[in-house]
Amino acid sequence: MERLVCFCLGVALIAVLPDLPDWRWCLLPLLLAWPARRYLRGVGLRVCYGILMVCCAMAWASWRAQQQLAHSLSAAEEGIPIVLEGRVQGLATRNDFATRFDFVPEHAPAGVPSVLLARDYLQRDWPAGSRWRLSLRLRAARAEANPYGFDGEAWMWSQGLLASGSVGKYRVALGQEAGMAAALDRLRARLVARIYATLGDGREGALVAALAVGAQGDLPRTVWRELAATGTTHLVSISGVHVTMVALLAAYLMRGLLFLLPRLVRTPQTLVILTGVGAAFAYALLAGFSVPTQRTVLALALAGAMLLMRRGFTPFQIWWSSLALVLLIDPFAVLTPGLWLSFGLVAALIVAGMARRRPLYGWRDMLAGQWAVLVVSPLPLLWFFGQLPLVSPLANLLAIPWITLLVTPLALLGLFDPSGGLLHLAGLAAQGFFWALAWLARFPALALPAAPWPLTILALAGSLLLLLPLAWCARLFGLLLMGPLLFYPAPVPDAGHFRARLIDVGQGLALLVQTRRHHLLFDTGAGEAGRILLPQLQGLGVRRLDVLVLSHHDTDHMGAAASLLALLPAARILTGQVGKMRADGIHALPCLAGQSWVWDGVRFDMLAPAAGDPPENDNAASCVLRVATRQQALLVTGDLPQAGERALIVRYGAALRASVLVLGHHGSRTSSAAEFLVRVAPQWALSSNGYRNRYRHPHEEVLARVAASGARLVRTDESGAVQIDVSDRVSIRAWRHEAPRYWRFRQAGSD
Repeated sequence: MERLVCFCLGVALIAVLPDLPDWRWCLLPLLLAWPARRYLRGVGLRVCYGILMVCCAMAWASWRAQQQLAHSLSAAEEGIPIVLEGRVQGLATRNDFATRFDFVPEHAPAGVPSVLLARDYLQRDWPAGSRWRLSLRLRAARAEANPYGFDGEAWMWSQGLLASGSVGKYRVALGQEAGMAAALDRLRARLVARIYATLGDGREGALVAALAVGAQGDLPRTVWRELAATGTTHLVSISGVHVTMVALLAAYLMRGLLFLLPRLVRTPQTLVILTGVGAAFAYALLAGFSVPTQRTVLALALAGAMLLMRRGFTPFQIWWSSLALVLLIDPFAVLTPGLWLSFGLVAALIVAGMARRRPLYGWRDMLAGQWAVLVVSPLPLLWFFGQLPLVSPLANLLAIPWITLLVTPLALLGLFDPSGGLLHLAGLAAQGFFWALAWLARFPALALPAAPWPLTILALAGSLLLLLPLAWCARLFGLLLMGPLLFYPAPVPDAGHFRARLIDVGQGLALLVQTRRHHLLFDTGAGEAGRILLPQLQGLGVRRLDVLVLSHHDTDHMGAAASLLALLPAARILTGQVGKMRADGIHALPCLAGQSWVWDGVRFDMLAPAAGDPPENDNAASCVLRVATRQQALLVTGDLPQAGERALIVRYGAALRASVLVLGHHGSRTSSAAEFLVRVAPQWALSSNGYRNRYRHPHEEVLARVAASGARLVRTDESGAVQIDVSDRVSIRAWRHEAPRYWRFRQAGSD
């Protein structure tokens, strides 16, 4: 079994390397280890074989990664409209901004990947399995890069989505694709339409469609927020839990049938296992055969084969074999949280059942399994998502059997019920689930700052001691091992110093300023705070804001404010447009020139807007903040235009000097005038903007002005989140450079 462990370790090592090694170099240690095995015995021989497996695994994962990189979008194709013919793969999903679908080009030119993530901002219909000739403006697969929370680039790489594209107005229908995959997609679309025709297009119908055929795109945002707040998001994604449960139910029904008809077959165990695996495969096909369902079917098929071999395999031998097979077929699965959540929980159940004198049944078995989930689940949830809903154990205890044993079977059986009665029952069960979900979502979540990985390993060892049937003193020691992770204090600046973090929120602005005991957030970016902003604040140990500054009423500066304030309190809110904020339900005070305060030896000065000076537009109303120590300063101006910058020069003169300047309006040419840059004299100029944004920020004229001023430019679209440590000097750290990975975008020539 140690060879399987070494294989999994080798695949995982490739995923965390900053640069991808040539797969042939990974095989070089074989030249030494293979001959050496003849002269080794015992432990030495086992170590030798372990090294061989690690090298083979690294070579395999590296070769697969090089093959995938070879199909990446070439730089010559980025940003240029291109006409392609192809088909719609899977089901299209629609949100408030665009319709999203996977597009498979036919005879794609060199440099264009085989699958594209297409977005149609005109929100037209894209039927499953249909063929089109359309215009696409392509861009490489890029996402916001931040230390905490969901890693979009890792997910896209693991799914094989190497490019995305916005669909233009031009499109021509070319009929329907002929083939098994397209026919299956059309069948799924018809089943979704039937579900909505029976239950309506509300959240109950959306949940039934998600559980029956994997169509999750129509679930409202409020439902996703409640699922996240209760730790039950995994229940509406067809993955390991659902596929395994369908397999077990099918196997159980076949076992009952064979019990009634004992002479039907000679090998009932074989038929039971084949029935379970076959049901899992059929359900995975119905759900679109997504990557998570493929992994589950593979693992179940291997486990079934090992059981049929009747060789007395241990549960962990089956577990490691299944994991190794999954990584052999899909080495990029190590980047997905779902793999480790599903395999981790199964491992916890195995550990919880070790050294038992007799198997547990009924309610004891259920409680033992729930205890294992309760002990182990906090670690991956905190590692991947940065928070743990305190109500999660209770919510999963109620929701897992309700969804997997009631709603999902009713939804699947309802697809074959012409009367629609079973679908209505599934809708009623879904309604009960949503009622309980809304009540449970009111409970708070435990948010802990991100801890170093050694503390996580220590906590994992402690959770294993809690699961094993050991004496109470050993379990108490396991609980103590988990303490450093649970009580880890987030690092803070020294008195008289401050730390600023320019969070990568795409085309928007969010700047966190921390002193030793205080936190200020300047703007929130757009969208939902729970997607990017909140995980960053929680990972940094921010539990409340002393001041929230919303510079002005533009969505890319305050769009996430309402959702943030619902989850993270702010003692004081300042804004340049009080009336418009109050119309959105945000009660704020005006930020005015002359406001000043000192936190932990760090001075905060509000420089604009001036009282009694009505702004010409929203941008001119931007709050301007200067944060200073005795030697250094940081200046952020929101979207202040050049006229406002000239007013600042007249009002403050040399007092505007700052070592770090956050460029106004994301680098738009309407801001950052040359005379303003000369007066501020920054050493560093930071630009917060999205990759290949439609405004083309930062503008070439601004780049030229910054270069002429002598400041060093750092852009979030190239460097990801930026950390600025200000003491007697200024230190800048960019996340993409701090945590490089071979699959993560890095600007060529960056240091």
